[in-house]
Amino acid sequence: MCHGCAEAPSRVSASPRSFSRPALALVLIPFLAAASAVSPLAGDWPQWRGPHRDGVAWEERLPDPPPARLDRRWRTEVGEGHSSPIVAGGRVFLLARQGDDEVALSLNAADGAVLWRAAYPAPYTPVRAAQAHGLGPKATSLVADGRLYTFGVSGVLSAFEAASGRLLWQHTYRDQFPMTWPEFGAASSPLSFGHLLIVQVGARNQGAVVAYEPATGREVWRRPGDGPGYASPVVWAPAGRAHVVTFTQNALIGLAPADGAVLWSRPFTTPYEQNVVTPLIDEGRLIFSGIDQGVFAARLAAPAADPPLKLIEAWRNVEHALYLSSPVLDDGHLYLFSHKNRGAIVCLDAADGRTVWTSPGRLGEHASLLRVGDRLLALLDSAELKLLAADPTGYRELAAWTVADSPTWAHPALADGRLYVKDVTYLSCFDFGAAAGP
Repeated sequence: MCHGCAEAPSRVSASPRSFSRPALALVLIPFLAAASAVSPLAGDWPQWRGPHRDGVAWEERLPDPPPARLDRRWRTEVGEGHSSPIVAGGRVFLLARQGDDEVALSLNAADGAVLWRAAYPAPYTPVRAAQAHGLGPKATSLVADGRLYTFGVSGVLSAFEAASGRLLWQHTYRDQFPMTWPEFGAASSPLSFGHLLIVQVGARNQGAVVAYEPATGREVWRRPGDGPGYASPVVWAPAGRAHVVTFTQNALIGLAPADGAVLWSRPFTTPYEQNVVTPLIDEGRLIFSGIDQGVFAARLAAPAADPPLKLIEAWRNVEHALYLSSPVLDDGHLYLFSHKNRGAIVCLDAADGRTVWTSPGRLGEHASLLRVGDRLLALLDSAELKLLAADPTGYRELAAWTVADSPTWAHPALADGRLYVKDVTYLSCFDFGAAAGP
């Protein structure tokens, strides 16, 4: 069922940074909004973990030597949440909580000015274990074909016109599940594949992977199952056959994009049922991990066979494991943030999973990893940004900067030489200088 599909009346707010609850379900600030469509360009960061959902800024390069300090170009108060910023067509998009509402924002990438603001009521009560991370959204938004798709912490899926903020359609799932979010809040980011928008919905023990027609929100197919995981789906194409791969509450599954049929399934249960790590594609292998479970690589036993297919283990590393952080690949090596030893950055040989080196420990609870050429950016939850060499010969720190005054759990975005960092309530833009960029 589509809730709130009709465009609501709009009004201009005199204070775009005011976090008080609006009287209307949808509030737009169209000042500065462009009339043309907004679509991703080469070098943009339009979705979770970048252009290819792998944590790699393919079109970027960093200055060498690195600057002694990072120049903060702008800082804008946007609201609470761990949803990551995305960048498309000269704009930054973000979903955050302001008061009792979730708010989709479009900002000018050059100066942080709010171009439009669209809000809807989003009541949410976290469990005790999740209270430390606040009430804000966790899933990262998506820009595709001139539309912005957001997925809130309480399971509200929305589509907006990216240029203006006009609400196109919205689903709340209140009539489909007793609860509309898993125990720690919805965190799985929407995926665009072909002519489909794919997202995990539902709550503990009762959920589904659902594919929609992006323009209308019409449901195309649904694959019911256990509850949703917190990881985001990716597309894997072994032997040229596409699979939508995602973690559910207790399994890693591969679905046929055409109809959602289960191609294969592998049981995978972590403590407190927290499957968080986004799977990573390494050609014909799939790399995945979970808290206290080790790091795995797997391949299909017979990619051309009819379902059910069998996922078989290629290697396993039990020395390290990932909790919230997703890994990156570079030149046959896997770089990751292990929760072992109270947080350490680790290099594994991607061919056999062997540990190549491990950094000093006690770095923190979380790190977002981003690869830029032969270097890594590691944003720790302490708001320290480390620049590292993607070097299998050893751990080498090239520079370090403090980029916020509060914890940084959201993944940063890098586009056109600018790094966008979300802390607890602010979004900041840092400029790597004229030497950076595509």
